[in-house]
Amino acid sequence: MLTKDATIVEVKHEVLYHVAQHAYAGDLEEKREQIPYDIIPGPQANFRCCIYKEREIVRQRIRVAEGRSPIQDKENRNIVQVVESACEGCPINRYVVTDNCQRCMSRKCQQACKFNAISMQKDKAVIDTQLCKECGKCYQACPYNAIADLMRPCKRSCPVDAIKMDENKVVVVDEEKCIHCGQCIKNCPFGAIMDRSFMVSVINLINEGLPVYAMIAPAGEGQFGNFSMADLRDAVKQLGFADMYEVALAADMVADSEAREWLEAYGEGKKMTTSCCPAFVTMIDKHFPQLKEHVSTTVSPMAAMARYIRAKHPGAITVFIGPCIAKKHEVLESLTQENADYALTYEELDAMLRARNVTLQSSDAVLQQGSIYGKKFSASGGVTAAVVKTFQEMNVSADVNVAQCNGAAECKKALLMMKVGKLPEDFIEGMVCEGGCVNGPGSIKPEMQSRKDRLALFSKADNRGILENIAPHYDSIKISLHRK
Repeated sequence: MLTKDATIVEVKHEVLYHVAQHAYAGDLEEKREQIPYDIIPGPQANFRCCIYKEREIVRQRIRVAEGRSPIQDKENRNIVQVVESACEGCPINRYVVTDNCQRCMSRKCQQACKFNAISMQKDKAVIDTQLCKECGKCYQACPYNAIADLMRPCKRSCPVDAIKMDENKVVVVDEEKCIHCGQCIKNCPFGAIMDRSFMVSVINLINEGLPVYAMIAPAGEGQFGNFSMADLRDAVKQLGFADMYEVALAADMVADSEAREWLEAYGEGKKMTTSCCPAFVTMIDKHFPQLKEHVSTTVSPMAAMARYIRAKHPGAITVFIGPCIAKKHEVLESLTQENADYALTYEELDAMLRARNVTLQSSDAVLQQGSIYGKKFSASGGVTAAVVKTFQEMNVSADVNVAQCNGAAECKKALLMMKVGKLPEDFIEGMVCEGGCVNGPGSIKPEMQSRKDRLALFSKADNRGILENIAPHYDSIKISLHRK
């Protein structure tokens, strides 16, 4: 049950928890209509105009948590989904004249407007919303800064201008532009934008007794407090997973493959980009298609881990668990079964733990499947550091220059420079989330909050090398790390 002080994050987690609980119990179909009443008992509304609207929002959120679109007759495959009933709290008009307006005689705002949308009334200037085209000229011209720019947070946060408005001023995601980075999800103050979930599908497979394997992303350390990967593995197995693997091991494999690919490209004078961040790869695919040939042909650590597990456990169903929304799109758009079967966020894993009353317990058990470089793959600069370390272990001297792009803005700038042939660096490491995957939108804790626990766990890791770590696995299991 939610209280009036609940945040939008708590609402999201509560919906995921109830859906997971009933999915495990096997009665989600029967109890689906009861969940909104369990979460919003009433009779007084806490967040919106009435409890009926609040419950309708919860109903739509439940559909997304089940892997469907919020509204039945508006189904689409996009990972990023808009809960229309919740998308009504934002200011509809972008530019608003505040009380700072002096109704000055220069009338610079009025002169700047090419659409005759501004008139001078008794107390201040007024913008006619029917005529306004939101060009921003009045905002720029006002000498008193009396015009406020109230761009919706979702639109402001989108790095590729994929957020539009329909005729009712409700958000529409342009699938042709969307890179599934999740920044709009992270920044919407009303929680009106969500990511489609595979959680119910995964729980159903577990309930059927099938061999479902969890793959925990390197960003997982510190997300659940000062609990080790061994502790997390114990908890995950209590949820019904057959076992858990660290994707840091696959990150080591990818570092080795990328190092060899970089050396070849460097020798040919060819510039390249990394392929680990799916939002970055989709940015290239949709917005810089002429640069596709420069993307590394090495698969992401998620895909590498899935291939390794299937080679080791034939018939295994692989589930990536991390902070990334774009990984869900990477799974959904896979044309073969060579990638992970499903992807979940840490928020969804947390909901599953709550639903099964599983509490993480500290133990003396040790589980380190990846090197410290593989573990740091998820932070900005981590891929470059791992590749350089691989060069050292190969006894190769390569004076490569890498543009380590931290966030979407830096990624776009570097790609634009590469497009016009003016990129000074040899390679681009692209991570759309600022700080790297450790600050992904599906995290339970922001990177700065989890940093202390994360560093404490890293300090306990041994100093094994990358090639040393992957050699036993390559000797026993042969897998391809090529994207195609």
